[in-house]
Amino acid sequence: MDAWKDLQLRKLSCEKDLQKAYRLVQNFFNYQGFEYCAFAAYPTFADRHRHRININNYPYGWNKLYKQNGYAANDPILAHCNQSSLPILWSEDIFCEVPELWQALEHQGLSHGWTQAVHEERGTYYSLFSLARMQRPIDPEEHYGNLGYAIFASQRLHALACQRMSDAEPSSQTVHLSPREIEVLRWSAEGKTASEVGRILCLSERTVNFHVNSCMRKLNVTNKISAVAKAAHIHMI
Repeated sequence: MDAWKDLQLRKLSCEKDLQKAYRLVQNFFNYQGFEYCAFAAYPTFADRHRHRININNYPYGWNKLYKQNGYAANDPILAHCNQSSLPILWSEDIFCEVPELWQALEHQGLSHGWTQAVHEERGTYYSLFSLARMQRPIDPEEHYGNLGYAIFASQRLHALACQRMSDAEPSSQTVHLSPREIEVLRWSAEGKTASEVGRILCLSERTVNFHVNSCMRKLNVTNKISAVAKAAHIHMI
């Protein structure tokens, strides 16, 4: 079995296709006793609904149910992973403030699992990796016995997902910001308000906001902070 594990991890380290890598990971953890494997990745500052990657083999209908009920807004697992790379075991106690979500998980056979996040130092992308099963709680010994494999798998999937999302994003050559728009974003990056930027550039606050909105539209983001982050990411400011 150890030889088989070593072979699968070697294959994973060499695989360049995200879908194939996911299937390797899913197969690996099936043998470790987990029926379900999920991976999601998206930019930290961007339109997540457009750019997000979401691959899993959860029970039929779960993804739709989760979205329709808006569970992401109150999901304590997401709240933890947004701030930490430490793994978190699912339990009823963790979901005490959203019992309806815990009941839905139990109904789908997803009550035994854990999730961990991968956060980049640059903060451009982050991802979530989860393992779950219908039967048998995950005890600490089993959890830590599989943790190293899960970290390796999540980081490999994260790297492939980042490459895919980066390739799909508009480059600095395909996004054109005017000199004035770039000036506005640069001052905004310094923490200046629209009123302060207007005084610096001798513009009205309304004109500054017009330029900010134009930048948001061109960069395909939904707020000023995201526009600044995106412009910095593609080296426009």
